[in-house]
Amino acid sequence: MKKIEIYDTTLRDGTQSLDFTLSAKGKLDLLTKFDEYHIDIVEGGFPQSNPKEAEFFKYASMIDLKNSRLAAFGMTSKNSQKVSEDEGIRSLIEANTPVITIVGKTWDFHVRDVLGVSNDENLKMISNTIKFLTDQGKSVIYDAEHFFDGYKENPSYATKTLQAALEAHADKVVLCDTNGGTLYYEVQQIIKELKSSMGNIPFGIHTHNDAGMAVPNALEAIRQGAEQVQGTINGVGERCGNA
Repeated sequence: MKKIEIYDTTLRDGTQSLDFTLSAKGKLDLLTKFDEYHIDIVEGGFPQSNPKEAEFFKYASMIDLKNSRLAAFGMTSKNSQKVSEDEGIRSLIEANTPVITIVGKTWDFHVRDVLGVSNDENLKMISNTIKFLTDQGKSVIYDAEHFFDGYKENPSYATKTLQAALEAHADKVVLCDTNGGTLYYEVQQIIKELKSSMGNIPFGIHTHNDAGMAVPNALEAIRQGAEQVQGTINGVGERCGNA
């Protein structure tokens, strides 16, 4: 029987829920509890975002986790900088976690209007960031932000972003329904098309609940071959929550 890896993002994505905050100590307490629960990967947060996050990672690295691996979360490096000189990337290395999750732009609309770079430049940002981190001995997971929206608009480009991550030796690519508007039959169709064009790639699923479909979409992705499911305790998270 295939094992489905559980990736918990309560300590980051969950804290974006309205009226849900955690101190550094509270996050550390939950980390030890998640370790007791045998959660495979626990995402601790975004080290560069604020001093509380930096404090959490400082003390989290001292905890002897028995069952879980800790992940730090960050973005691809800026196009104008060498990866090694990017402050955000340096903060991920300094977090001293075995796993690093990198979120990148998958929808060409965001590449153009948010990052303000070309499609090819975005592919290089994904590739260079992941290659730098894997060269540092890190296990890297690539979160493909707005994957399903991007695929619907430009399937060729959305696929290229996943290919860039895998060629740079990402362990997994995670298909993110970032705005929570995808329906289960779309998840099924898109993953089937993706497997047809890319083969049996190692992929995971990250779903939001804006359409009430976070759990059904995650289950459908598992049915289609997902090896990892990202979610939060009790489904807390930004807007309507996560799986």
